[in-house]
Amino acid sequence: MQIFPAIDLRGGQVVRLYQGDYGQETVYGTDPCAYAREFMEAGARYLHVVDLDGARDGNLANFDSIAAIVRQGGLYIEVGGGIRTEARIRQYLDLGVGRCILGTIAVKDFDFTARMAQKYGNQIAVGVDARDGYVAVNGWKEVSREKGVDFCRRLRDAGVKTVIYTDISRDGAGRGTNLELYRELATIEGLEITASGGVSSLEELRELERTGVAAAILGKALYTGRLDLRTVIDEMEG
Repeated sequence: MQIFPAIDLRGGQVVRLYQGDYGQETVYGTDPCAYAREFMEAGARYLHVVDLDGARDGNLANFDSIAAIVRQGGLYIEVGGGIRTEARIRQYLDLGVGRCILGTIAVKDFDFTARMAQKYGNQIAVGVDARDGYVAVNGWKEVSREKGVDFCRRLRDAGVKTVIYTDISRDGAGRGTNLELYRELATIEGLEITASGGVSSLEELRELERTGVAAAILGKALYTGRLDLRTVIDEMEG
């Protein structure tokens, strides 16, 4: 299983939100590059970066911070947040990002998402964020009428290879991840699932791996010390 430590950026700072609420933010640091280096020193090979300003407003407020992380080298980096045009995809890929994550646009313009998946293959992933089982968009502020699991099947049929699925109710809450949900998602043939939101123990990671989940994103559990990244990587990627 691939382990992606997460760096969420807002105003150039490393932050975590509670259940996607921009009003419930904890700032962990002002130097994203230092966190990336720390993760690498612990053995990380992958990194998940989210531009929270971009997710909410569609702007590029944290592009310079992301570029600085990429320039350090040594990590396969996936980036999400505000990527809604092919020009933005190309901007990140040309920078050296390994994979772009489409979120809101995947719901708002499904045909565009399918075209990008066909054109860029594994360089495109879709982030499916769900609240009470239904897909949420625009920085989790709006909830659609489509069930997240059904949407994942549609994405698979359209050629998307990787989905990063977040149960918003578990994100940043320290209550563990939604194992039952990921067991269901892992049955979708031809789609690689990354678990995101609430992963907080090695046992959960072992169970996710047993169900066939391809990767997991670790956020708050790393920042609070609940999980030790080196220990996790040694077991899950060793």
